[in-house]
Amino acid sequence: MAQRIIDGIQGLKGLIGQEVGASDWFEVTQSRINAFADATEDHQWIHVDVERAKTDSPFHSTIAHGFLTLSLLPHLVSQAVKVQGDFKMGINYGLNRLRFVSPVPSGSHVRARLVLQAVEDVSGGFQITWSATCEIEGGTKPALVAEWLVRYYSS
Repeated sequence: MAQRIIDGIQGLKGLIGQEVGASDWFEVTQSRINAFADATEDHQWIHVDVERAKTDSPFHSTIAHGFLTLSLLPHLVSQAVKVQGDFKMGINYGLNRLRFVSPVPSGSHVRARLVLQAVEDVSGGFQITWSATCEIEGGTKPALVAEWLVRYYSS
């Protein structure tokens, strides 16, 4: 899908309550899962032992770490939406709500969908609240749902 360019905070304010964008599909490979396991020291067999997962896991495959799926959100969102403006910087401010609804089997494709919930003034800038859903291609439930806070600070 094409990236949606939004012109500043005023452009965002007109989109509150709407779905603003969706990313392209992104493959979650076993090599990415293994690299994440190495980076986080989380080598639980459900993530990294392909042979054991085939027989011992109810998913018959390894699955991505929930936090790996979450960590893909900035990349996926950047494909879907770009907020332009006279900003010094944008930062991840945190999450109000986060749920890992469904596992992401190795080799799955995921994408993000964004609904703009709020745009608020904060000291030195603005806070954006996104309702972010990470879908699994062909899945009936999302991989994760989150209320994600992003701040933009003015120059």
